[in-house]
Amino acid sequence: MKTKITGHDLIALGYRQGKWMKEAIAHINENELQGEAMTEYLEQFKLPDPIALHKTPIEFSINIKAENEMEEDNVSKVINSMQTLMKTPTLVDGAIMPDACPAGPDGTIPVGGVAVAKNAIHPGMHSADICCSVMLTDFGKTDPKAILDAAHANTHFGPGGRDRNSQFRFPKELLEAFEDNVLLNDKEMIKIARSHLGTQGDGNHFLFIGTSKNTGNTMMVTHHGSRGPGAKLYNKGMKIAERFRRDLSPETKKQNAWIPFDTEEGENYWDALQTIRDWTKTNHEVLHNSVAETLGIDIENRYWNEHNFVFKDGDLFYHAKGATPLDAKFMPDITGPRLIPLNMSEPVLIVEGSTTKTNLGFAPHGAGRNVSRTQHRKSKTGSVMQIFKEETRGLDVRFFSTEIDITELPSAYKNANAVRAQMDEFGLGNVIDEVMPYGCIMAGDWQKNAPWKKRRENRKRNRR
Repeated sequence: MKTKITGHDLIALGYRQGKWMKEAIAHINENELQGEAMTEYLEQFKLPDPIALHKTPIEFSINIKAENEMEEDNVSKVINSMQTLMKTPTLVDGAIMPDACPAGPDGTIPVGGVAVAKNAIHPGMHSADICCSVMLTDFGKTDPKAILDAAHANTHFGPGGRDRNSQFRFPKELLEAFEDNVLLNDKEMIKIARSHLGTQGDGNHFLFIGTSKNTGNTMMVTHHGSRGPGAKLYNKGMKIAERFRRDLSPETKKQNAWIPFDTEEGENYWDALQTIRDWTKTNHEVLHNSVAETLGIDIENRYWNEHNFVFKDGDLFYHAKGATPLDAKFMPDITGPRLIPLNMSEPVLIVEGSTTKTNLGFAPHGAGRNVSRTQHRKSKTGSVMQIFKEETRGLDVRFFSTEIDITELPSAYKNANAVRAQMDEFGLGNVIDEVMPYGCIMAGDWQKNAPWKKRRENRKRNRR
């Protein structure tokens, strides 16, 4: 009786392990294939030779310089990580911005980084906060406090979504787009997309109110990403990319795995990204529109831009991990200039600019950090309230959870003037207006007195 072929036999013949093996082994054994017949059948499963890393990093533009000893450490880490990243075989160009800071282990694209890949989408290079973006609405000469109060009553920060009684209407065309994409059409995804519409999350996301330096008009700026739907798509994308990485380029770091665009998975993922982009833009719009409706006022102007996304130009995919697109080719729905927030006590910059060899068509997305939240928290002295009052003097700063988060105060970020100076030095956009700060809302330290923490503390007390 002929000996049956096993997976070990196929591996010994030079084939890489994969899901295909089970079906192939069954077919070979059922049809008793051997010799040339078996080789001919297996040809369809033969993978190309693994794609090697670039021997030396692809050159990238450095649009940042250290202003002090603390920044020297930050810049060094960013450059080192970028050098490792630029050995990824799909990459052909890259850049780092003045707000750059590390975002993970060596080889991870930094915040403030741009990586250009050929015919490949790298989910890890846009991260879980897909389409993190900013939107501005001009409310004319309306009282800033009235805008902030209405916004506070209408927005939603923190984890989770809205209950059914407070949800915004989910647009029919957006629902159809979710249902038409294999990566978005599942009940849990659509449920979260509905409940998270009109929510802003936590961290550095904010709702900012200020006045135009040029016109004196009151303007509202929101900052958030795609929330739950984006995070779920990211997780799916990373799993798909990992399957390709194992077959195509096992040497590539897992965080830099890619989905080839010229595959069914690549096209589906690209289309899903565009729908998530539409969802995120709508997420901004419902909040801005609700303020106008609450106060019964007109909207004079509006524009937006993402700064955490993948932008396509021909066969090149520009992965911007915290970088603002200057070039109009990256934004098909462009209606105005771009927005660069710095911190709650500084203006939101309204900028225009052109593409150069070194900026690749991008500008910074904010002020960035030199140290982690934990390091910043340890560096502060005095009570939380003392620190808060000192850093927000003259501003109406609110935390949705009512708990102050000192890691989002101005001192947590890089020096705004230094970032602006480096924008000028490296040709990263021209400031055409500024939204001077009046106040803002952020999530705050929502975990401090979170219900689950209170329940845990009560259980501990009851066990004593």
